[in-house]
Amino acid sequence: MSNVVRCGLIQTKNEVVSPAGGTDKKMLEQIKEKMLNKHLEYTKQAHEKGVKILCYQEIFNGPYFCAEQQTCWYETAEEIPNGPTIKLMQETAKKYGMVLIVPIYEKEQTGVYYNSAAVIDADGSYLGKYRKNHIPHVAPGFWEKFYFRPGNLGYPVFQTQFATIGVYICYDRHFPEGARALGLAGAEIVFNPSATVAGLSEYLWKLEQPAHAAANGYFVGAINRVGTEAPWNIGEFYGSSYFCNPRGQIIYQASRDQEELLVGDLNLDEIKEVRHTWQFFRDRRPETYEQLVKL
Repeated sequence: MSNVVRCGLIQTKNEVVSPAGGTDKKMLEQIKEKMLNKHLEYTKQAHEKGVKILCYQEIFNGPYFCAEQQTCWYETAEEIPNGPTIKLMQETAKKYGMVLIVPIYEKEQTGVYYNSAAVIDADGSYLGKYRKNHIPHVAPGFWEKFYFRPGNLGYPVFQTQFATIGVYICYDRHFPEGARALGLAGAEIVFNPSATVAGLSEYLWKLEQPAHAAANGYFVGAINRVGTEAPWNIGEFYGSSYFCNPRGQIIYQASRDQEELLVGDLNLDEIKEVRHTWQFFRDRRPETYEQLVKL
């Protein structure tokens, strides 16, 4: 009997014009509320379609505010797991019997913020969080070091009711070391919620993450938001969310420009089949890699 897990990815856009450089707390809350409600509706649809593991996009309840450097966005950060958004998503996960990966802007304390994702099991229990390790600061429009500290929790995996999963976030995908760590720790599915625009790195979107899947023999769920976000308009978030299998083949893919829920059936038995063929973990030579962490 096959071990199939139905998974989902949500790609959406922020439609509220953000207060560039402003301090309008009412507007900030309006944005969060609208994005939250949109995701709750898609989550209901996912439940109706039988999804068991569902992942949201990077900083799912807001715009990609790293397009500017303004302290007003610090006000949108919340604690994990004790903030209101994660508490609500715990209730939602329990209601639908669904594992949720919930990326938000995390506040550890005033002045200490992370780009994080909470993992919630299907019974509503909080399993832990991943904090984005690799933080870009790239012109134009990706000023993430202004907002986030580098993650300090390593590369954890989470044993959910349906699969063992790992999380990478956006810019992390350019670094194979963490992807390998997740595989060695037992991840069967790695979810990578992102916010990336058309241009320089778009060709890597369908290259790097399938390569991680093939190199480590696991499934990857890659998410990107869609549309442009005013007032910054730093470029088009080109969607194209997808699932790829342990052979590195893209097996389900969303559209480039439409909001949607992407659903895919992942047969976890394929992991064993692929790893019995390609013995990459057996043939590793970690004793020869010491120089990698010295350079």
